This record gives sequence, C-alpha cells and structure tokens, in this order.
Amino acid sequence: MPEDSIVRLKMSDERNFRSSYYEKVGCRGVEEKKSLEILMKEKPWDKLKLKQFCLRFTVPAAYRNLVWKVLLDILPVYPDSHTYVTEQRTEQYQDLLYAVEMLKLEDMSGPRSKVLLQMWLLENEETRPPMFPETNCCSVDTFIPIAETLSELYSDEVDVYWLTKGLTSIVQNMQKDLTKLREAFQAMLEKEDGELYNHLADIYAMDALPLTKWFNCCFAGVLDDTSLAKIWDKVCSGAPKILSFVAVMLVITLRRNILKAKNVEEVLNCVSEIPEQCEEVVANKAIELWQYYGAQPQSDQLAKK
Repeated sequence: MPEDSIVRLKMSDERNFRSSYYEKVGCRGVEEKKSLEILMKEKPWDKLKLKQFCLRFTVPAAYRNLVWKVLLDILPVYPDSHTYVTEQRTEQYQDLLYAVEMLKLEDMSGPRSKVLLQMWLLENEETRPPMFPETNCCSVDTFIPIAETLSELYSDEVDVYWLTKGLTSIVQNMQKDLTKLREAFQAMLEKEDGELYNHLADIYAMDALPLTKWFNCCFAGVLDDTSLAKIWDKVCSGAPKILSFVAVMLVITLRRNILKAKNVEEVLNCVSEIPEQCEEVVANKAIELWQYYGAQPQSDQLAKK
C-alpha cells in the first residue's frame, strides 16, 4: 500500500477513535446537531443546504428519518405541510396494503419486504418486478434488501415503504453510471493498494467481484444497518459515487484474507463473510476516503466525466 495511503488511513483510525470516544462521553455531533436544527427552523427548508450538510456530516439518528424523507421528496420542504402530507402518504400505503391483501398477491403472513414489493408493483401497474433497462438488472434485487435494512432501522412500515421506493428510484437512475462506478472502484483500489489490486488482477478475480450487486442494493445485506445509515446519508443527498469508495474500503479491510486467496472462488468467499467488527470500520473509512478526494454532490457529477 502506498505510504500516503497508509498515513491517511492511520489518520482516519485516529479520527474514528476520537469520534468513538466522543460518542461514549455524549459529546459526538453536538455542533452538527445544532447546525441541522438551525436549518430545520427555516421556512421553507433549503434543500441544497440540507444536502450539503448531509454530504459533510453524519445525520443525527433522531433526525435522519425526517431528513431522508425531505431529500427523497416524500415530504415537502414546507414543515407546516408535513403532517398533512404524512397523512396522505399513510392513506396511500393503507390502500395499497388492502389491495394486495384482497387480490391475494402475496402471503400476508410472510416476509413484509415481499408484501411491500407487491404494493410497489401494484402502484406502478406492474405484474412482476421490472428490469432496469440500462443494465437488465432486476429491481427486486434492489427493493427487497433495501426494504429489509430499513425495517431494521425504522419501526413504522409506512416510512419503510416510502423510503424504499425513494432509494430504489435512486438506484434505477444510477444504472447508466454503473460502468463508471466500477471504473472508479478499480482506479481507486489501484491507487490506494497496488499490491491488492495486482493480486486480484493476477488471479482474474477483479471482474468477478460482485460490484453490480453491491451497488444495486447500496450494500444492504452486506453491511449492518447502523453502518449503512451513514452511507445512505450521502446516497440520499445525491452522491451515489460513495458506493465505489465503500467497495474499495471493503476489499482493503479484508486484504489479508484476499491476498491469501488463490482463485476467484476463494476471493468471493472472503468478501461474502465480512466480520461484524469490520462493518463500521468499512463505512467510516469509506466516508473518510471519499471526503479526502473531494466529495461532490449532484450524483457526483459522473455525467461530466
């Protein structure tokens, strides 16, 4: 690994240690929380400022649900309208849920993510999960894992449904940029850890990494929900390119085992078994690396490259 990368990762470790300490003593994010509260007192909310805040900081858990709903256009920027619009969203949800049950489109005692999927399909007048046209990837591989992760984060199924819809829409719009996300991953990995990059190339494992799967589910089911929330702050703010950095830090975090791998199958086994203690490290270091290289909003300006 290049010396500058090692130094940066050591600095990242120190910052993460300090953040962990501040969190334990109850001081973490106090100033950020105050800044967000000031933004939320504006009428209407300034969505651009809200996005900039989310790109720069981790959204406090107490406000994340509300902030995401505004960023994803589930709620308007006018706080006085939030109660009314929430009631309307809830009614839409109840109508769809009732229709799925009456039409017997899904076993209502089965996984709730599948029920939500049928509601989404019904709302979009689809009989089966559509394929994303640019990549021919199935939308069910996006919707289901995201819904399952959000169900761990939030108890209100109405919020889970609308947030899943919003994130699925982001992934759908991201399909045209998947090739650039893969290219960004490879370029960044080569720069950050040439030894690991060369090893993956030498055993023909680079193209076998499940990057498309990771990107299309935004790492839902790959990282734990707490770690993902930090990443999804950025995704909801219009910066899906951070997913490339998450992929880079995931393989770098697992580098010791990957370097021992002798073939593609062994590499895939490595990346499919992420130690629980590594998941938050991956998320934190991915954000550090993304910010170090200059976080860019507006879909990371991928279209300009």
